[in-house]
Amino acid sequence: MGQLSRCISPATLFMLSVNAILGSGWLFAPLYAAKIAGPAALISWVIGGLAAILIAFTFAELSAMLPVAGGTAQIPQISHGGLVSFILSWIGWLSMLMLTTVEVQAVLQYAALFFPSLMHAVDGAQVLTPWGLLWAVVLLFILSFINLMSSSSLSRFNFILFIFKVFVIVIMIFSISRAQFNTQNFSGLFSSMGSTQGWQSILTAIAAGGVALAFNGFKNGVELAGEAKNLAIAIPLSTAGSVVACMLLYLGLQICFIGALDPASIKNGWHHLSFIGDVGPFAGLAAGLGLLWLVKLLYVDAVVSPSGASLIYVTATARILYAMSQIGYVPKFLSRLNRQHLPMYAILVNFFCGIFTFLPLPGWQAMANFLVSILVITYAMGPIALLSLRRTLPEKTRPFRLPAANTLCLLAFYCCNLFSYWTGWKSMSKLLVALVIGLIVFGIAYYRGNIDMKKHELKSGYWFIFYIAGLVLISYLGAFGGKNIIPFGWDFLVIGLFSTVVLHIAVGSRASTLIFKPGESYGEQQSPSKGNLVRIGHLTNYAESP
Repeated sequence: MGQLSRCISPATLFMLSVNAILGSGWLFAPLYAAKIAGPAALISWVIGGLAAILIAFTFAELSAMLPVAGGTAQIPQISHGGLVSFILSWIGWLSMLMLTTVEVQAVLQYAALFFPSLMHAVDGAQVLTPWGLLWAVVLLFILSFINLMSSSSLSRFNFILFIFKVFVIVIMIFSISRAQFNTQNFSGLFSSMGSTQGWQSILTAIAAGGVALAFNGFKNGVELAGEAKNLAIAIPLSTAGSVVACMLLYLGLQICFIGALDPASIKNGWHHLSFIGDVGPFAGLAAGLGLLWLVKLLYVDAVVSPSGASLIYVTATARILYAMSQIGYVPKFLSRLNRQHLPMYAILVNFFCGIFTFLPLPGWQAMANFLVSILVITYAMGPIALLSLRRTLPEKTRPFRLPAANTLCLLAFYCCNLFSYWTGWKSMSKLLVALVIGLIVFGIAYYRGNIDMKKHELKSGYWFIFYIAGLVLISYLGAFGGKNIIPFGWDFLVIGLFSTVVLHIAVGSRASTLIFKPGESYGEQQSPSKGNLVRIGHLTNYAESP
C-alpha cells in the first residue's frame, strides 16, 4: 500500500491551514455576527479566537508526537480504541465532505451573479439548477484532480491562493476604512458587555454568527501531519499559528465592517441590517462608497476564497478516509497510494460521495450553525486524548509539549462544550440524529463481523455515548433555543461541572496501546493499571520525522 511521503514544509502546512480557514466565512460572518451582537461582535471574535487557539494547542502536541495521516481517526483509536475512533472518524469525514460541497456551492452562488442559470431560489434559499449541478460536479472533479497531482504542484497552487486571498483582505480593510469610518457605530460596545442580554448575544454570535465556523480549518494540519517535515515547528505553526494569523484578519474585517456602515442603516437595530446580493456585505459597502475597482476584486475573491478552502478540504477528507482504511473501518484499497505517494482511491471515492451531497441546502448561516455542532465534537477529543496519552505513553518524545496541561485541557474541553451548547437546541437535535445514524452503521458492521474489535475497546468508548447524551440534554433544557429550565448564567456552571466529570471519566477509560512501526502487525499489550488487553490498528503510515 505504500507510505505517505514527508514532503510538506512548515511554511506550506501553515499556508494550507490559513487557506482552509479563509473560505466563504470571512465574506458572511462579520455581517451575521454584527446582526446578533452589534459592535460587541468584536468580543465574539476575541473569545472564539482564543478558544480556538487553546484547542489547537492540544492538537499541536498530539500531532507532533504522533504524526499520522488522518489524525481525526488514528489518534482516538490509539487513546480510546475502536468505538470512539469509528464515531469520530465518521463525523470528521462527513463534516469535511459537507464543508467541501458547501464551499463549492458558495463558488457557484457567487458566480451566479454573472451566470444566473447556475442558481435559482426555492423557498427563499439559493439552490443549484441542473446546469449548476453539472458545473458543481466539474468543479469538484477539478479540485480532486489537483489533489492527485504531485505535492510540489499542490504546494505551488496553494502558495498562489494564500498570497491572493490575504492580499485582497488587507487591501479591502484599508481601502474601505480610509473611505469611511464612523466611530459612533461602536457606541454600544461597552453597554453590551455590561448586561446579561448583551453577553448572551455575544456568545450566540460565536456559534450562530459563524465565528466558530470561520476558524475551522486549523485541523487540516492534524490530518496532514503524516506528510509534514520538521514537526516541532510545522504542527504548532499550522494549528495554533494559523488561528492567530486569521484572528487578526477577522478582527480587522469586523472593525472595518462596523466602521463603514451608514448610521442610518442601524437606527432600527442591528438585527435589521441587510445587504442586497449574494456576494456578501463587503461588496455592498464597497459599491456604496464608489470603490468599483474593489467590488470587481471582491467578486473574483468571492470565487477564489471558497475554491481554495474546498481544495484543502478535499486534501484533508482524503486523509481521514485513508486512515479509516488503514485501521480497517472501510475497504483496504482506499489506503493505496499512487506514484506520487498520494491516496488516489480515497480522493476518487470522496469525489463520487461528494456528488450525492449536492442537495438543496439552507442558507449559509443555518449551515454554519449545524456544522459547528458537528465539528466541535471532533475538537473535544484533543484535550481528552492529550491527557490520556500523557498517562499511557509518558516516555514518548513530544516535539511540542503543552504546559499546564491538566488546567488548559480542562479549559479547552469546556470551550468545546460551550461552543456546542451555543449552537442551540435545533442544531444539537440534528447532531443527535447524525450520531444515531453513525452508531447504527457501526452496530451493523460490528455484529456482522466487518469490524474486528475487542470488547475492551467498546468498554473504553462507553463514556462517549454518555457525553453526547449529556450535551443534548443540557441543550434541550438550556437557554439557547431550549426550554430555559437551566437559565442563562447557571448554564455555564452546569456545563463546567459536566465537562469536569466527563473529562475525568474519559481519561480514566483510556485504552492501553502500543505504537507499531511501518509493516508491523496487530498486537496486544497488558495494561498495568486495568489488567485488560487492548488492540490497536495497523498504523502503517506512522514514522518518526527525519
